[in-house]
Parts: sequence; C-alpha cells; structure tokens
Amino acid sequence: QVQLVESGGGLVQAGGSLRLSCAASGRIFSAYAMGWFRQAPGQERRFVASIGRNTGNIYYADSVKGRFTISRDNAKNTVYLQMNSLTPEDTAVYYCAAGQYGGDPKAYDYWGQGTMVTVSS
Repeated sequence: QVQLVESGGGLVQAGGSLRLSCAASGRIFSAYAMGWFRQAPGQERRFVASIGRNTGNIYYADSVKGRFTISRDNAKNTVYLQMNSLTPEDTAVYYCAAGQYGGDPKAYDYWGQGTMVTVSS
C-alpha cells in the first residue's frame, strides 16, 4: 500500500500562487504515476494533472494548462503542484493520488486526505 499526505493548501488572493506537496510512503514511490485532482463543494472530483514514472510524461486538464505545473522528486518521495495565476474557480479540496498515468480517477489506487485551497477575489 501507499500512504499519501498533502500539504501546502491555504488562502490566496486571485492572481497569486501556491505550491502543493504530496509526500508518499509505503511502496516504492518511483513505481507509480502520480496525479492531482480537485473537488469543489457539491461537484465531482475532477482531474488536474498527472505525471508518469518518467517525469517527461505529463498531462494537464485544459482548465489549468499553462498555469499549473506538476513535478516530482523521487529522492524525496514527493510530488508537487505549482499553481500560478489562481482564480476563484480554482477553489477546491486538492487530492493527490498514486496509480496509473492519466486523467481517469479510476486509474488511481491510492489517495491522500486532501488539502483545501481557497482563492479570494
């Protein structure tokens, strides 16, 4: 099994930046693709970004492409989500996940507890 713990959420002003971290433990971190998802109140959990075992394999949702950057540091067993040019539409609980590469949440086997991001106008 894999345990995932997100951190770095908080309150930011529109146009600002925030970096989320997801620390993994358990099985070998580098064996998994990693993803970020988000869920606003009353909405479905939606894909944000994914990164493969090879850090060159990256995929973003259209809504965040050009603003968000996913990266990983296998030596630290950590995946990051750098979020720039934030808008109130980005307000959600953000979850990291480990599993297969892609945007389908069913492809991911392990999930963190989430970290809340609130973007004010």
